Amino acid sequence: MGSLSANINLPFKPEEVDEDDDIYSDYESSALYRMLPANAKEYVAQSPHLLEYLQIFPVNLFGIPLFFSELKRELKGMDNPNIIYPVDEFTFIHIFADQDDVRNFYIPIEPSFMHSVAEAMPLIEKKLVDIVDVLEEDPVTEEERIEVLKRVLKEVIYIKSPEENIAALTGGTHGESESLKDKIIGFLNKDFSSKDDLDAIVKSKIPVTSDGKIILSLAEYRSIEYLMIRDKIQMGILKPFLSDPYIEDITCDGVGPIFIEHKIFKGIKSAVEFKYSDDIDDFVIKMAERIKRPITYRNPIVDATLPDGSRINIVYGTEVSKHGSNFTIRKFSEEPASIVQLVEWKTTDYMVAGYLWICIEFGMSLFMSGETASGKTTSLNALTTFIAPESKIVTIEDTPELTVPHKNWTREVSKGKGKGEGESGEVTMFDLLRAALRQRPNYILVGEIRGSEGAVAFGAMQTGHPVMSTFHAASVEKLIQRLCSDPINIPMTHVDNLNLVIIQSAVRRPNGDMVRRMLSVNELVGYDPESGGFSFVSMFIWNPITDEFDFPGKGSSYLLENKIATLLGIPDNKKSDMYFEVEKRARILQRLHKAGYTRFWDLYHMMTKVKKQGLIKIEV
Repeated sequence: MGSLSANINLPFKPEEVDEDDDIYSDYESSALYRMLPANAKEYVAQSPHLLEYLQIFPVNLFGIPLFFSELKRELKGMDNPNIIYPVDEFTFIHIFADQDDVRNFYIPIEPSFMHSVAEAMPLIEKKLVDIVDVLEEDPVTEEERIEVLKRVLKEVIYIKSPEENIAALTGGTHGESESLKDKIIGFLNKDFSSKDDLDAIVKSKIPVTSDGKIILSLAEYRSIEYLMIRDKIQMGILKPFLSDPYIEDITCDGVGPIFIEHKIFKGIKSAVEFKYSDDIDDFVIKMAERIKRPITYRNPIVDATLPDGSRINIVYGTEVSKHGSNFTIRKFSEEPASIVQLVEWKTTDYMVAGYLWICIEFGMSLFMSGETASGKTTSLNALTTFIAPESKIVTIEDTPELTVPHKNWTREVSKGKGKGEGESGEVTMFDLLRAALRQRPNYILVGEIRGSEGAVAFGAMQTGHPVMSTFHAASVEKLIQRLCSDPINIPMTHVDNLNLVIIQSAVRRPNGDMVRRMLSVNELVGYDPESGGFSFVSMFIWNPITDEFDFPGKGSSYLLENKIATLLGIPDNKKSDMYFEVEKRARILQRLHKAGYTRFWDLYHMMTKVKKQGLIKIEV
């Protein structure tokens, strides 16, 4: 039950605040509140701790931050950001410029900034321990533990309405009745970070009712509830990062700040930091326990999935990591990016999407290939909307990342060897792929092919089961080399069972931005026994000068003319009409995009309606 915490190192000198000011019951009288824009006032009404944070922020020096309900990609170009946006009803993020570094600051604003809440927390924890000790129930799931904690909190806290008088509730006394000795004993039994915590307990005048309940306002109570659930059940100080939909990666390299890859502001550093190696060690041990993957010196590396689906890698101790324990979290997005969002971001364009739509709908096998963090899984997921809606799909992954919009979807995840007594053995990607072939899927999606499962995947392609997967290779030539050597060992003559290879990469533009682009879309044609090489045709190529996609393969597509047109019974003299079909589908996607069907699920449902109405039927 120990909390997962670190230090907050604010990148500015906090302004002094009069602690006697009751901003929670009368925040509207605050001069700073009156200066806020309308949307910020709404946030303060819901979460008064936001105003307390703004009071310690040097507004006279840096100005009142801009408030955004959501972030647009146009904000990327902001030179000196000073903006605040909400993550949930309690948590806000302050992006603040660092004049001395290319990385700006990321400051989570949580109820922990609320002075009265921080003051009451030790006493509430002390009372909670007494109640929890006598509880007979043993909650198992996270939801059950949250419900128990909420119920127990209501046993020790009295929520005061604005009209109620403190003196009447406390019987004329204002403060906790326990002796100084009791307070010191309570302090010694806790793990507080400094003498300041002892002073807070000794000096505090926390109001309690005659029957010993701690008196809090509704705002204070909701803040306490948030912090208790965050620290006792959830991921502690990491919660704002995990809740932020604009974060892609969270990294702690050792002592120092937590670093973030942000979708809008790119590489930034957090105000949350670790000051000592021991603190990081304790943190990763507790975090590993919380996700039920204990870490030790004998087993110092953990790869796991967090409850929200994010992937985490933990390395423990200085023996294997010279800068001390570290961890990296790759955030899971609840709603995948859609293909038109990829067009919006210039990862691809409408013509490429129209071409891939036809190929995938008619069962072509495809590998999305590129380096680490090139956006392969994101792009592969976006392409799943092109699979015919009536299809049965099986996904096979090490870590569940793919989200398929189809109703008939079987999701398989590999399993490592059980370490405990009675636990079942290992279930590999290879095992799952073999099992999938017996499930009669229309499409098999493999999270990543990197070993013996590759041979089974090619066997599936040979028997008419289309396969889509990601693959680590920076070019078609490198991909073929890896397929034909250990540990995959596909015979060169079998490689053309794979129809399409998309090469994707993270590339740097002239303005310094790092962006993701589909560098090429390639059709694999076949093995040439005379030259001993493998021939492929690049249908689309990204032009780095114009940042657009050229279509050099127009008029020479083996898949469109010889595979799909033949499958449809289109005569030779009309096979060139397939290129008009690509343009037609590109226009359909463009119209859906302009009509506002941008998000993954919305786009899929509209594409299903378009198909049902016969608008994408290829005329023979």
